[in-house]
Amino acid sequence: MNDTASSTQSLLNDPEAGAAPPMVTTAQAAGKSPTRYSVLGAVSFVHVLNDMMQSVILAIYPLLKGEFNLSFFQIGAITLTFQLTASLLQPVVGMVTDRKSLPYSLPIGMCFTLSGLLLLSVAPSYPLLLLAVALIGCGSSVFHPESARVARMASGGRYGFAQSVFQIGGNLGQALGPLLAAGIVLKFGRSHVGWFGLAAVLGIIVLLQVSRWYSHHINERVRKRTHADHPPFPAPVVRRTIGVLMVLMFSKFFYLASISSYYEFYLMHRFGLSMASATRLLAVFLMAVAAGTLIGGPIGDRIGRKQVIWFSILGIAPFTLLLPHVGLTWTVGLSVVIGVVLASAFPAIIVYAQDMMPHRIGMISGMFYGLSFGLGGLGAAVLGVVADHFGIVFVYQVCAFLPLLGLLAVFLPNVHPPGHGA
Repeated sequence: MNDTASSTQSLLNDPEAGAAPPMVTTAQAAGKSPTRYSVLGAVSFVHVLNDMMQSVILAIYPLLKGEFNLSFFQIGAITLTFQLTASLLQPVVGMVTDRKSLPYSLPIGMCFTLSGLLLLSVAPSYPLLLLAVALIGCGSSVFHPESARVARMASGGRYGFAQSVFQIGGNLGQALGPLLAAGIVLKFGRSHVGWFGLAAVLGIIVLLQVSRWYSHHINERVRKRTHADHPPFPAPVVRRTIGVLMVLMFSKFFYLASISSYYEFYLMHRFGLSMASATRLLAVFLMAVAAGTLIGGPIGDRIGRKQVIWFSILGIAPFTLLLPHVGLTWTVGLSVVIGVVLASAFPAIIVYAQDMMPHRIGMISGMFYGLSFGLGGLGAAVLGVVADHFGIVFVYQVCAFLPLLGLLAVFLPNVHPPGHGA
């Protein structure tokens, strides 16, 4: 870990480190800064740590359910508490940092995550569990909008690529969390959640170096902001586009909530799998989500973001409709396809929204990342009530129709931001 941190520090201290001159010659000739691969790698690496720590919460749900005798609704309320804390604060953080740069807010936010993990490992009651996950949510509310801003600043104009690199870290972390939880927490007990605090400490160290780079490039950010005082598109077009993107986010994340929060219970109930086996299959699905995130941004840079959004959300409808009616092998296979295709939309959606309002990068990033958390939390709570009353299988039968909302992508305008790619 020390080697990783020192390597990251040396890269970030050199403003030219990590750049690939042959790939950025055109951008430099056009007056754009080169792609800062070291900075993108740093924020993506911390995203791995951040979301790995968060996904431990999901992975230990069966353990918490047994230890505290929780209902499915109470399980969903844990997710709701975490997601709402993050979602409500993220746009606020984004609006504040749009007006005043706070580069060192990143390591401060990670301190909230560290305190939440330590409390989660020892919390003796359900209310303190909720407080612990709320603290972890506060850490996310700072990390995501500001790190998304840093990724865009370091992109060298390759916005979709930068968002994919940043987001892949989160997806990998979400996939690693259940695996580590199965090997440590589910095996040795909830008190071992505290060991994940070491990842938070490492994240703080790396983010201190990212914040140093950010503080050295504040003038560059202010210069870009003065050239984007007004949105490049008419207000009605912006409002319609943002509204459609939000509906598509609802479709995507409500469906993801049905898998991330209840997939283990579904596999255990439907196919009689053990807790450990179900947790490993959840990790397989989350790895598929990571793969989809990695390819979505670069493809959007190349062929256009609308095409990626259209295909990724509406395109999974046949697979989601089939999922509740097949055996275990097909369930695992379909979940992989669904994860890859559905996740490819998120980088395209984020960059599409940022391109519509380039003068409000923090607010837009916070709003859409926050919306993803909030919809996931709301979906978990609502679906928990449905599962309590009608069974976990019924949840998947109903959620199978959500991707059909992808038809609304037809209302997205065919526009190309000035000076940008598709």
